[in-house]
Amino acid sequence: MPSPVFLFDQEATRSARHLLPQTCILAGMSAAGKRSRGKRATSRNPARTRERLLQAAFQEIHRSGFRSADLDTILAKAGVTKGALYYHFDNKEALGYAVVDEVIARKVHVKWVLPLRNAKSPLDVLIRIIQSESVKKEDVQRGCYLLNLSQEMSGLDEGFRRRTASVYKDWHDGVAEALREGQKRRVVRSDINANETATFLLAAWEGYAVLSKNSQDVRMLRTGQKSVTHHLESLRPARAASRS
Repeated sequence: MPSPVFLFDQEATRSARHLLPQTCILAGMSAAGKRSRGKRATSRNPARTRERLLQAAFQEIHRSGFRSADLDTILAKAGVTKGALYYHFDNKEALGYAVVDEVIARKVHVKWVLPLRNAKSPLDVLIRIIQSESVKKEDVQRGCYLLNLSQEMSGLDEGFRRRTASVYKDWHDGVAEALREGQKRRVVRSDINANETATFLLAAWEGYAVLSKNSQDVRMLRTGQKSVTHHLESLRPARAASRS
């Protein structure tokens, strides 16, 4: 008859063999759960990642131009991987288009168009915008982000041409509409053509931006501020101009 001790050892071995797979499965599930929770905890918000890519690309394009913009530099600034870049954008061109549509267009609209809506005195608003333009050396040296990209790419890529033209149109139409409303309120001269005046203002201001960047001289932009402000003042009706 086998020893009671031997019978106990056999029973313990069978129990251990039966429990071992379940223990391993539970341990594996626990480890996988920890990895999954860790992955969820460290995963980034896709919308936030996309916005970081757009802002980093905007800065790099403004600094270097679209064709010279370096994707590795953009990724480093955004703090994301190349896989994240291609998850959101098919290629560099798609990223550049999105920069125009979602960053540059928004900046121009917020700076130039929104302040003019329902403005009691559109000329005062335009003068404030002109006078608030940065005359820091580094900003003057880099030039206007919209103008730079339009000059670089409009003759090379129809997608960029159409997109930058759309931004200019939004800017122009916002100024023209504000001038027309000012004419109705009799705070803008009635003898001017609002569309033509808006075109002149954009051309004059962007022209000074070109000259300032080319000369690398902040004094050129300050001259532009004075000249464009003087022209805006001349658009007031005679009585309003004498009071101001």
